[in-house]
Amino acid sequence: MIGASQPATAPPRTRTEHTGNTSTERRTAVADTDEPGERSGGRSGPGGGLLMGRPFGVPVYVSPSWFLVAALITWVFGDQLDRVLPDLGPVRYLVSLFFAVAFYASVLVHELAHTVAALRFKLPVRRIQLQFFGGVSEIEKESETPGREFVLAFVGPLLSLLLTGAFYLGMKAVDPATVPGVLLAGLMISNLLVAAFNLLPGLPLDGGRMLRAVIWGITGKPMAGTVAAAWVGRGLALAVLLGLPLLTHTGVLGNRTEEIGGMNTVMDALLAAILAGIIWTGAGNSLRMARLREHLPELRARTLTRRAIPVENATPLSEALRRANEAGARALVVVDGQGDPTAIVRETAIASVPEHRRPWVAVSTLAQDLTDGMKVSADLTGEELLDHLRATPATEYLVLEPGGAIYGVLSTLDVEKAFVKAMARPQS
Repeated sequence: MIGASQPATAPPRTRTEHTGNTSTERRTAVADTDEPGERSGGRSGPGGGLLMGRPFGVPVYVSPSWFLVAALITWVFGDQLDRVLPDLGPVRYLVSLFFAVAFYASVLVHELAHTVAALRFKLPVRRIQLQFFGGVSEIEKESETPGREFVLAFVGPLLSLLLTGAFYLGMKAVDPATVPGVLLAGLMISNLLVAAFNLLPGLPLDGGRMLRAVIWGITGKPMAGTVAAAWVGRGLALAVLLGLPLLTHTGVLGNRTEEIGGMNTVMDALLAAILAGIIWTGAGNSLRMARLREHLPELRARTLTRRAIPVENATPLSEALRRANEAGARALVVVDGQGDPTAIVRETAIASVPEHRRPWVAVSTLAQDLTDGMKVSADLTGEELLDHLRATPATEYLVLEPGGAIYGVLSTLDVEKAFVKAMARPQS
């Protein structure tokens, strides 16, 4: 959406994918979010669109949907220019295209405000994406205090208001009946609308994050702030769905009543439905992510780990499984002659070996060599555990006691099941 920001958390992924959100997404809302993976400017990143640059070291992508919006803005603004400056002729569409690019440049400035604030608070930012209804800054951590949350949300609309003032001053310095005058007036109004819309007090808008911060500060409970701001956001979604077509139909937004009707009415209703859907979905996602964070401490490496037994490289698979069954273990760890772990026998690899061949297959042929990232402390919990697993995607991890002793094997599948279970638990 145009000019906001918002957090989200996702389970770890295996090596077959890219990365996700235990990120915090700050969405810019005209209605106001993976892993970079880019190589050079203009290249397409995984799910991100076209890479346009790296201000402050943060990759900025333009989603393919932006080009659709740019074409729509060019068409609509071109018609407006034809009324104000009829002598332009077909050139008006070039001017309109420039306006569309300049408008989204101001959206980018809004997002950069969130990004700079996040970096100032030492919150990593994965990327910025310009998309259909604005922009999104994907911030990977939650704010630690309500004060920081408030500042992080407020800086976006503040920058939009400052741009409004700058365009207003520029408009006063030129003839309003010229191309520069019309462009500056359009940019002033559009940035004012972006700021005003994002200051509405409902999630996922910036104003909703500010309301969340205020309630969090008063109650000391971030969940209470999220619930209140999310339900206000759902109320705003209904208000947009019903109110926007009504306002445009009655001419309150400046439309001449003789021009209202037919296709205009359909377009207004469609725009209202899209905006309302985005806001309603964003508010619901905020509730879902907040509920998840309440239960994240339940994700403990120690409780999710499968008991494992050590086996040497040359041990036949059948013998290793016999020992595991006797010990009540569900995983195998390959160790060297000194007893130090070197690899994990993959569960999928074991399942792929027919039972009659298992006496002739050494565990070393089914093992995955350990890297430092595949070694997990048994004391990791919650977001720290998820962060570690996302940093080094794998199917299994070796879990170690603080002293270095083998505790067991942690399966990504078990973590994902626990993650889904936490999401399904009722809100406390």
